[in-house]
Amino acid sequence: MKKFDYSLNYKELNLRKQPELYTVGRGEQGVLMVEPYKSEILPHWRFKTPEIATESAEKIYELFLAYKKKSDFVGMDMARKFLQMGYTRARRYTNHRGGRKYSKEDGSILPYQNDEVKAEAAAIFKAQWEIARADPDYVKMKKEHREKYESAEA
Repeated sequence: MKKFDYSLNYKELNLRKQPELYTVGRGEQGVLMVEPYKSEILPHWRFKTPEIATESAEKIYELFLAYKKKSDFVGMDMARKFLQMGYTRARRYTNHRGGRKYSKEDGSILPYQNDEVKAEAAAIFKAQWEIARADPDYVKMKKEHREKYESAEA
């Protein structure tokens, strides 16, 4: 698996027009960099309450399906990353009020809490993320993208 390429000038690139430059990477890598997808998806990404998370996750999944309809794998993967990030960020706020995991003073992990509201928001995103990442067309397109653009020969 090829690592996400952070050296590219993402501010200038349009990866819808140049999908060959996109690297899936691991997890959420590049989620806040890859255009035009970041600008299309980010305005809908929210997780403050379960109601807001539901609306957000549903809208992002709608975008995932719209990208799928256009055979736009990069868009699908970016929507999947935003769903994953909704889950991971909401989990962080579940465990650490204010979202800060590490102490500013010594870098130690701050005490865990359990914010039930954020936990519910995280569960909403996780469920939608799991649907997206298991989508048979997504799985097939991801494999094809990696073989075509991320293999050693590419």
